[in-house]
Amino acid sequence: MNAAVLPQNQIRAMRPADLQAVAEVEIASYQFPWSIGIFRDCLLAGYQSLVLDIRGKLSGYCIMSIAAGEAHLLNICIHPSCQRLGFGRRLLVEGLVRARETGVETVFLEVRPSNDVAIMLYRSLGFRLIGRRPAYYQADGGREDAVIFAASYPSAN
Repeated sequence: MNAAVLPQNQIRAMRPADLQAVAEVEIASYQFPWSIGIFRDCLLAGYQSLVLDIRGKLSGYCIMSIAAGEAHLLNICIHPSCQRLGFGRRLLVEGLVRARETGVETVFLEVRPSNDVAIMLYRSLGFRLIGRRPAYYQADGGREDAVIFAASYPSAN
């Protein structure tokens, strides 16, 4: 039998067949996860939705809305068993490259101020703090603020 050799890891477009696995990564990663319906809606809306496949197992995803030269990173997540191995950086960089190929000049995102690892990643990729959204995230015992970051990629024109 002739078996196809799978790449060790790859980033590709999210498909409807990926939704259950994406939701499982989300549930394993967050105390207040998005529902599978939210992910389905992102696909239906045409958001740039990427997945990270590591040795045949879906292990991460990145979702961005893109319009009018701007992108908003809505969610990025790597399964806890694969974190701190550079996969988050690789997935985000691929998402940013694809966004820039569509003419995006500015990318925005929100992150919990308590998420030091994510903030270090965003800063290392040129994101800068531009604001705060009070009570943005659900949290134990109430709400947590979000800090807003942006990165600019001026066009070559």
